[in-house]
Amino acid sequence: MKPLNKLQGIIYCIGAVLMLVGAVMGMAAPALAPYVFAVGALAFVAMQVQQRYEGQNLTIQRLRRIMLISDILLILVAALMFADRGNPFGLEHLTWLRYIHNNWVIGLLIAAFLQLYTVYRIDAELEKEAKKR
Repeated sequence: MKPLNKLQGIIYCIGAVLMLVGAVMGMAAPALAPYVFAVGALAFVAMQVQQRYEGQNLTIQRLRRIMLISDILLILVAALMFADRGNPFGLEHLTWLRYIHNNWVIGLLIAAFLQLYTVYRIDAELEKEAKKR
């Protein structure tokens, strides 16, 4: 994996912290939470996309694709947080409650699980690859 430079690493960490703060704020201050989460998600995803894998290991390439799916899901979660603030789609109230309201939490859980899985698996695969050399 291409390592991040110092500034990119700082942006990556700040993005992760902002996503965490935004997710917690979703319960305490729902009006401001989508903005904090969206800024954090954009910073986190932008830095993760810059970490490229240039090797030939198919397992790591597959894990990177899963990580990119998780990144897309994080951006979708930010959009769902904005949609949770009201009924922007003009849906019937019960339909909006059933399909939109607070469903960003489910997307966040799936994205977090995929992130955890891929980070640990990529690390293990990179260690195996380094031992072969």
